[in-house]
Amino acid sequence: MVHLKKKTISDKEYYYLEHTIRVGKSFQKKEKYLGSEIPKDLEKIKITFAKEIFQDKWHNILNEIKKRYTLTQKSLPLSAKEKELETFMVKFTYDSQKIEGSKLTLRETANLLEKGLSPKEKPIRDIKEAEKHRIVFYEMLGYTKDLSLEIILLWHKKLFQDTKPDIAGKIRTHGVAISGSRFMPPTPVELTFLLREFFSWYNKNNDKIHPVELAALVHLKFVSIHPFGDGNGRISRLMMNFILQKFNYPLLNISYENRNSYYRALERAQIKNEEQIFIQWLIRRYLKEQKIKK
Repeated sequence: MVHLKKKTISDKEYYYLEHTIRVGKSFQKKEKYLGSEIPKDLEKIKITFAKEIFQDKWHNILNEIKKRYTLTQKSLPLSAKEKELETFMVKFTYDSQKIEGSKLTLRETANLLEKGLSPKEKPIRDIKEAEKHRIVFYEMLGYTKDLSLEIILLWHKKLFQDTKPDIAGKIRTHGVAISGSRFMPPTPVELTFLLREFFSWYNKNNDKIHPVELAALVHLKFVSIHPFGDGNGRISRLMMNFILQKFNYPLLNISYENRNSYYRALERAQIKNEEQIFIQWLIRRYLKEQKIKK
């Protein structure tokens, strides 16, 4: 955390910010001089300072991940790349569905999506949505244009058209709550403005923000708008991976086992209105998935 510190030099007081970061097995202190008085916008300066430190620490590592990934992909035979992607798709579909309450196991999901074997005595809704998630996942990867409301509505429609046709591809017209969360999603009357604002932000910033940070922000901002009656998390995680693949970064799966940490990061960012909370959580998760020691 960033702390306000005071130094006394020749009977004069000076203020500065201090933040300690881990570098390998050691720790380093970063400081930012503020002057002889505490600035009125101290909290804003703290957030900016923490963001600068975080970016300085992680951007080079993330860029190395991209470089390593690009070289690896070039050296892989096509069949190996296809198998690697299929393995990711199965796990991503399983976890993304499981987070939302699916009863399918990982093995059942794999048998369904790889061999076409439907599990017995499992909800038909979970089976159909897993099958549709696979279709939408591959369509998302092959989509050559940029994010728009139209394509997101289409993905949502395809995901739910067989199980919840009354909400498939439609912006909700009713209030919703997130089970177990203190965050209250926007009301229906706010959604048109918030979605317009989201895509305006995205179109202005999608080439100005580091791709992994952009992926985190797209996920956070869209899931916080919560425009659908169901499927907001699944669509947001698909959008997150759309950004990563667009900029040639490895895809990211948020596992069911890590759901509590994931939920906490989302909720804290939403309640505190501090996007850096979720950005930092996602990047740390990303580095762990890529087996990068922090």
